[in-house]
Amino acid sequence: MASLNSVTLLGNLTRDPELRYTPQGTAVTTFGLAVNRRYSQEGQQKEEVCFVDIVAFGRQAETVNEYLAKGNLALVEGRLQWRSWETPEGQKRSKHEVVANNVQFMPRGSGGPGDGSYQPARSAPASRPSAPPPAPPPMGGGGRFDDAFPPPDDDDLPF
Repeated sequence: MASLNSVTLLGNLTRDPELRYTPQGTAVTTFGLAVNRRYSQEGQQKEEVCFVDIVAFGRQAETVNEYLAKGNLALVEGRLQWRSWETPEGQKRSKHEVVANNVQFMPRGSGGPGDGSYQPARSAPASRPSAPPPAPPPMGGGGRFDDAFPPPDDDDLPF
């Protein structure tokens, strides 16, 4: 039986990313993402928010930690993962989280310090001072979300 586990989310970080390293030296960054949904119900505008925990590994984890901060807009592509653990008090806990395959830093607006050109949000981690600072992420085209996902041509439609 075929299956698919793919998630694409666009939202704002709910907290600063937290960077840690595994005993083998792999970088692991966790952060929260708030995804808003606006809709109309009985003539009134409503909004609901979904909070999602994200985890990134390796070089991407270090880049996310350096360039993103609470409130930044990010596009996350990845897969759902179910994780369970036991607390020190012996309680069983579990949750879904998204394991990021790709995190795209989205523009913050036009002009001024938030013009979409990303500067490090914090200094590089002290535990890895020998690593060179990462180059700013490519924004592609004009850096607009619409430019990254143009509408399909009629030839691309399957019907």
